[in-house]
Amino acid sequence: MGTDELRGTVTIEEVAAAAGVSRSTVSRVVNGSTAVSPAALDAVNRAIAELNYVPNRAARSLASRQTLAIALVVPEDTTRFFGDPFFAAVVSGINARINRSDYVLNLIIASDDPRDKTTSYLRSGAVDGAIIVSHHTSDTFIDRIAAAVPVVYGGRPVRERERDYYVDVDNVAAGRSATQHLIDSGRRRIATITGPLTMPAGVDRLQGYRDALAAAGLAEAGVEDGGFTPDGGARAMTRILESGAPVDGVFVASDLMARGALTVLARAGIRVPDDIAIVGFDDSPVATTVTPALTTVRQPSYAQGERMASILLDLLNGGRPQHVTMLDTELVVRDSA
Repeated sequence: MGTDELRGTVTIEEVAAAAGVSRSTVSRVVNGSTAVSPAALDAVNRAIAELNYVPNRAARSLASRQTLAIALVVPEDTTRFFGDPFFAAVVSGINARINRSDYVLNLIIASDDPRDKTTSYLRSGAVDGAIIVSHHTSDTFIDRIAAAVPVVYGGRPVRERERDYYVDVDNVAAGRSATQHLIDSGRRRIATITGPLTMPAGVDRLQGYRDALAAAGLAEAGVEDGGFTPDGGARAMTRILESGAPVDGVFVASDLMARGALTVLARAGIRVPDDIAIVGFDDSPVATTVTPALTTVRQPSYAQGERMASILLDLLNGGRPQHVTMLDTELVVRDSA
């Protein structure tokens, strides 16, 4: 059975002729690529409707040797993945964009890959490309994935190369903005609870904190790694208090860690923001469910997911998207600072 028989009587060439565009333009529209002009998109969609053209996944996969599958690789353990609303928002954005294409999404949670199972699977031709989020300096297996299939990273890669594609926010500027808010509110003894310093986001938010303090002529009141988890945030806040250093403000590099920190402060009878002001990061649902409601840096996690998927789909359809996409953050002021 040939490709056209699998598809039915209408071919992609007939759609292209009816729309007055090239075959490749029809292919891009069918695959959800953004590299199509509005006029061409409208013409192709009208032709598809008029001719009742139905793309056939199996036929196209056989003809092109594509799998029409994309892997989302998350180098984290399952506890962190399912417990962090950041991942829920990013995956929702990715899935929404993939659903508008002919591709399917495979989720791979791999905190470590000592036997190269993930790498072998992705290098075997099982997928056409991969999106990788939340990577650490120890995750060397992702370099082997990137050597085999097109990859788009969520966040600046640990070992950034000119050929890499990634979507991120300016974490340095965002960390600086969060700390500056504490300074502007009169805080002078400001500590920070960082994410893992094996991750660019953890490093960059710490740098933003330090830049703001240096510009204001202030010394650091404490730096503790909270590992981007509630328990890690609680332990980091405990260490800051036990150090005995006076503290009147804390920039916490994720809302989840801030939730842990707030629990410790409440237990110790320390009032927020009266005694210690807190600024978080993410503007996840956590920010409005804690008491007091959290002043935090909003990052567009859902939009980040959508954009990563769009870039990868564009690459797979022969497009030439920009390598670095930076999305805006916003400081959201609530009750904690």
